[in-house]
Amino acid sequence: QVQLVESGGGLVQAGGSLRLSCAAAGTIFSMNAMGWYRQAPGKQRELVARITSGGSTNYVDSAKGRFTISRDNAKNTGYLQMNSLKPEDTAVYYCHAEVFGGTWPYRNLEVWGQGTLVTVSS
Repeated sequence: QVQLVESGGGLVQAGGSLRLSCAAAGTIFSMNAMGWYRQAPGKQRELVARITSGGSTNYVDSAKGRFTISRDNAKNTGYLQMNSLKPEDTAVYYCHAEVFGGTWPYRNLEVWGQGTLVTVSS
């Protein structure tokens, strides 16, 4: 079993910053891409940022220049640094990872975290 545990969400004023963390636990032999998604009330879940095992990144247009995704492969942990937050960034943020491991027989898995709420007040 592989689990992703997110932390770092909360309430912040517009213009403020938050850093989300996503720690993977379980039997993991390799972790490929990691991503952060968000879902605002009444809206579909959208990809915010993604980072490959090699460090290549991509962002949704609204996050470019404000958010930075990173990872620590030794710790199987990913991060999302969010600066200059806006009220429209308010959402539940989910971590997603593609890993090889789990329980025997080991296999490729797509794993989601439980979500962490980010609320940006105006």
